[in-house]
Amino acid sequence: MPSTRLSRAEKVDAATPESRNRVVDFLRAAAITAVVLGHWTIIAIDPDGGIQPHGVLDGAAWTHPLTWIFQVMPIFFLVGGYSNALSWRSARRKDVGYAAWLRTRLRRLGIPLIPLLLAWLLIGVVASAAGAPTDVLQLASLMALIPTWFLAAYLMVIVVAPPCLLLWERFGWRSILGLLALAGVVDAISIAADQPLLGYPNYLLVWAAFHQFGYAWLDGRLAGAGRRLLLAGIGLVGLLVLVLAGPYPVSMITSAADEISNSNPTRVTMAFLGMLQAGLVLSFEKPLTTLLRRRRLWFATVLVNRRIMTWFLWHLTVMVGLAHLLLALDAQALLPEPLSGVWWATRPLWALVLLGLTGLVVLMMGRFEEPRADDRPAPPVWKPVLAAVTVIAGLAVMASVGIAGANGVNWWWPLLPVLGMVLLGVLRWPRRA
Repeated sequence: MPSTRLSRAEKVDAATPESRNRVVDFLRAAAITAVVLGHWTIIAIDPDGGIQPHGVLDGAAWTHPLTWIFQVMPIFFLVGGYSNALSWRSARRKDVGYAAWLRTRLRRLGIPLIPLLLAWLLIGVVASAAGAPTDVLQLASLMALIPTWFLAAYLMVIVVAPPCLLLWERFGWRSILGLLALAGVVDAISIAADQPLLGYPNYLLVWAAFHQFGYAWLDGRLAGAGRRLLLAGIGLVGLLVLVLAGPYPVSMITSAADEISNSNPTRVTMAFLGMLQAGLVLSFEKPLTTLLRRRRLWFATVLVNRRIMTWFLWHLTVMVGLAHLLLALDAQALLPEPLSGVWWATRPLWALVLLGLTGLVVLMMGRFEEPRADDRPAPPVWKPVLAAVTVIAGLAVMASVGIAGANGVNWWWPLLPVLGMVLLGVLRWPRRA
């Protein structure tokens, strides 16, 4: 008799339409899992100095080339482009307008975010009242809310996804080249002026450009091994030129050892890294498709995607919480010297402990990823757009400075996205009896 898990796997497999590209779901789950495990490894806990945000990269330069493999955010934007194009084209066929479509996307991404923001607002207020040093609270919140920079960038891309799809349908590859050329100009100005803030437009330009490779994948414009290997080759050559002959560092993740960051703000190097990764990954699409016909693997993929936002949003809050608990208990034996032999040997155990604790949080908070169906009339366009702006603004600030500053807890930043979603109609109020 088949086990309960196998029976569920069989049901999930049977319910999956033949037209569904299972590789999209697998790559999304794999990319987020790689990000989570990467964060748990890169961020080091020093028993004497507390949390080191990029401890591994700062102390071991030999790890910098490895970020070309483990910085997988481009893959998420690739599958995002594929999925958003499918979603928007389906909406057009059903005569669903932009406002209703955007509100639905905001609900999917924004509602699971609310418990995290309220939790950190409460943590900040309580910790501050208890006399916690502001710099400690700032660093803790900054580390825990790192995932919000990606969510802010992804929301910006979603807002412009429909017009970008029109550009792709009208101009094809030229639409990508145009956006990347603009991103190159932004980079040049920012680097020449030594002002990272001037490079912030590239959070939109670079990721919106690369997001369109998902459109190309969906439309068959990247079909065939030749095109995919050519894309990987362009990405590799572009990266080598920019890193070896240009001002860009090797590491694709921010390191204190580098004067320029490739990811904060986003630089054009990230687009070329994405081309390299996308070309290589898509070269294995056929064998991956065959592999994902295995019911257990597909079932695991579906389970991860079902709670992917909760898994992603909370994984660093769990790590920060455990780190501060161990530091408070002065548990020296459980906090080996970063980059020592013992430290490396215990990384798998560290990841397993964090995996178990995060799993408990996912069980409690995962239900926010399944909001009720929204059958309300379409809102005015300005409402979901403004709601998206409030979410993006609040997340962008917290990802840069946390929730605490010189004057204590900046309570308005975590509340801004929540109030934006509540007051502008993203959240749906319970119906009256």
